[in-house]
Amino acid sequence: MIQFTIEDRNGERQPIEIPEGINLSLMEVLKASEYNILATCRGMALCATCHVQVLNGLNALPSAQDAELDMLDTLPDADSDSRLACQIRVDDRLEGAIFRIKSDEPS
Repeated sequence: MIQFTIEDRNGERQPIEIPEGINLSLMEVLKASEYNILATCRGMALCATCHVQVLNGLNALPSAQDAELDMLDTLPDADSDSRLACQIRVDDRLEGAIFRIKSDEPS
């Protein structure tokens, strides 16, 4: 099992446990876990509505690719620890990571 933590927009943290080899993105796990994530582009790195801040474990993640970096550049609140959840694959590199949901809540 892979265990990581999600901090919601209210600052509340919840551990998430996912079986290894599930082949999902963090965005898909967030939506399946009923976090209110818009994910308008359905994981294509085109909308930034799945913006997360990596509070712990950033160095273990693969580097962001150009499309993700370009989209993050459009966000006023993006920082060096910002990522798009749709571009992060759930695998053992997420073990112990902490992600804060940064995207606006859908209305």
